[in-house]
Amino acid sequence: MVEPGPSYVAYEEYLAAEQKSDTKHEWLDGMIYAMAGGTLEHSRLAQNMGAALKTALSGCDVFQSDAMTFVRATQLSTYADVAVVCGPIESQKIERNGRVLGEALLNPTVLVEVLSETTEDYDRGEKFAHYMRIPSLREYVLVSQDTPRIEVFRRPERGHWIRQEARAGGTIAIAGRTIHVDDIYRRAST
Repeated sequence: MVEPGPSYVAYEEYLAAEQKSDTKHEWLDGMIYAMAGGTLEHSRLAQNMGAALKTALSGCDVFQSDAMTFVRATQLSTYADVAVVCGPIESQKIERNGRVLGEALLNPTVLVEVLSETTEDYDRGEKFAHYMRIPSLREYVLVSQDTPRIEVFRRPERGHWIRQEARAGGTIAIAGRTIHVDDIYRRAST
């Protein structure tokens, strides 16, 4: 994340500015933070994960990084690399003068972040702390750019989050379906 703007910005103002912006920003309780731009590898991994989840989870909606997620408990508005909703979609739609300024998912079941050198600490720490406050969230998935490794943090019905990891040649369960690590890291055939 980058330095915050100088003063409080209302959520409606943030959404209106976000529509016109070429870069994405997070909004946290009135402060706006520019999000780091991604690499081609980051984009490919996010797209591959989204495609794998879309295929595996036919009854769920899978959204790419242009879908905003809002964490009510902490007032964070952000963009996950992939968001999955299994069941009816709950969203927060903000309108002004009959025009939709923005819409954010409120009930993701799975959130995926592709790690980068500049965002890894935030994705593992502060951002995960925000995501943990989403009641519907069952799994938080971290995809490494450096090595074929996928981590899933799973919230059981009771207790603490449980971490699982899979590497090249392995598989990992996400939302009850098997995902092959090598499929996520495979390059598209030409």
